[in-house]
Amino acid sequence: MNLTAPSPATLLRLGISAVAVMLTAWAQWSVEPASARLADEWLRDRFIQLKAVATQDSRILVVDIDETTLARYPWPWTRSRQAELVERLVQAGARGVALDIVMVKPGDAPGDARLAMLAEHGPVVLAQLFDYTRTGEPLRAGQLIGGEALRAGAGGVAGVPRASGYLANHPGLARGAHAGNIGVIPDSDGTVRRIPMHTEFEGRSYPTLALALLNCCPATGTPAGPVTPALLRVPFTRKLEAFAGAHAAEVLDASLPPELVAGKLVLVGSSALSVGDRVASPLGVSTAGLLVHASLLSALLDQQAGLAPAPWPGALLALLFCLLVVIAAWYTFPRLSAAANVALLAGASLAWLTLAYAASSHDAGFSASGPLLSNLFLLAVAVPFHWQLTQQRSRQLLGTLRQYVATEVVDELLRSDMRDPLAPRQLQVTTLIADMEGYTSQVESLPVEDAARLTTDFLDCLTRPVLDKRGTLDKYTGDGLVAFWGAPLPNPDHADLALDAARHILREVARFSRQRVNAGYPPLRVRIGIESGLAMAGDYGTAFRSIYTAVGDSVNTASRLEQAARDYPHDVIIGEGTVARSRRHRFKLLGERLLRGKEKPTSLYTLEDAV
Repeated sequence: MNLTAPSPATLLRLGISAVAVMLTAWAQWSVEPASARLADEWLRDRFIQLKAVATQDSRILVVDIDETTLARYPWPWTRSRQAELVERLVQAGARGVALDIVMVKPGDAPGDARLAMLAEHGPVVLAQLFDYTRTGEPLRAGQLIGGEALRAGAGGVAGVPRASGYLANHPGLARGAHAGNIGVIPDSDGTVRRIPMHTEFEGRSYPTLALALLNCCPATGTPAGPVTPALLRVPFTRKLEAFAGAHAAEVLDASLPPELVAGKLVLVGSSALSVGDRVASPLGVSTAGLLVHASLLSALLDQQAGLAPAPWPGALLALLFCLLVVIAAWYTFPRLSAAANVALLAGASLAWLTLAYAASSHDAGFSASGPLLSNLFLLAVAVPFHWQLTQQRSRQLLGTLRQYVATEVVDELLRSDMRDPLAPRQLQVTTLIADMEGYTSQVESLPVEDAARLTTDFLDCLTRPVLDKRGTLDKYTGDGLVAFWGAPLPNPDHADLALDAARHILREVARFSRQRVNAGYPPLRVRIGIESGLAMAGDYGTAFRSIYTAVGDSVNTASRLEQAARDYPHDVIIGEGTVARSRRHRFKLLGERLLRGKEKPTSLYTLEDAV
């Protein structure tokens, strides 16, 4: 079994392909999303902004202590006013009310008592905020409530964020039945994209505000809360204006129709700059924290109702897409121009953006930017690499072929997709062999310089017609040459082109001979043998020296025909193969002759109207 080791260029291409695939895999499964996936998150943010709809969620009511409300009821509020706001919502039939407000210090006693009763016996969820920073003195204010005890000795729960401190409500509200965390963990760019659904603190697990509200107030026949990961990506399927519910002033004035409250989950908080908290989100650089929790609650309700899209293996889609691009690049990069390959990568990137846009609604975890990163790598490395290889091959091809082949044939070769145009191949060719008759007698009385000039000028008379007729110059034979047509590019007109070149040679030699005669020198005669047939044409030789040539019986026959011309008054002797393949010339039969090396006589022809 003969195994050939791959070339260095092939190994390098394999390495480039492997790196491109690994970049997509790394972008998908890197363990440091905060820093490694910022480009991916930026792309997802653009998808979110394009997809978000303005349709309001009829299951949720956001009661906003906004600037309009504060104009009528200036902040700070008494605890009694806050209690009144919650009481009116409960009385209007709200399914549950969650407060996005932490009351660390006690207020007026009657108001605190009313809120405590609502929190203990009503469908009310209080807020408490966990701190996830590890620097400075940890926050410890108020009294935490709720949460579930973790198993003893568990040593923490994998994936659940662990808090370092907290801000909770004052002890007067410690008997509340439900509480939810309103703390968030921004990504490294400061944008909130994920919410900790559960937070571990001193052996207990605490739910986020939206999840606590669902657990507090489940709908009839519906599970209390959906199963969620420890850190959930908020889909932000609705624009922020979709949660524009009611002014808190409308509730306090009793001007809000009860039917807008009945049966809904109500979030109470503030978007006012002077009261509410602001965070960066995919939908805006300054988003009210209240609306982030509203977006999360909407997503949890979708998941609970089975409205969320089914999982779609985005990671597998990204990897398969990258593999397809790498396979396509492996095929096209060596064959197409650099501009065409850049266009291919650009088209592949646009196609991936379309797929990723669709997949981002179904899979919150896959890397949308992974294939783009691979394409960028291919653009930065593979395209220049293959361009360099192409340039190198082109220079080698030009350096070799321009010595033997007409310029237009070289240009056509460069435009073709032949992998190795100089590799030996069996082709139909027509061989022309030309020689000066009586060369020795012509040069023996001449000075060396004149003999050299005669040889050069005579070879010029032979060479120019060959190249003008798109022939391939095989070699010079002292005072003659060997040329062929039909290689390296196949040409169905190879016989006629060779005959055209022969006519041209006869005219060039006749013109040159007249000049010599006028100068007092003997006339010149050229002998030409032409034959067509199968031959092996290619680059033959060793690592030290090689030549592009054709070998075969038809080539040998052309040589014998050239030698036979000395016995005929005709300058061009043509074989049967060329006569059979010619479509534009007329021939004169000269009879049969047994050529050297042949077992049977060969019919010889000449051009009917040759000069």
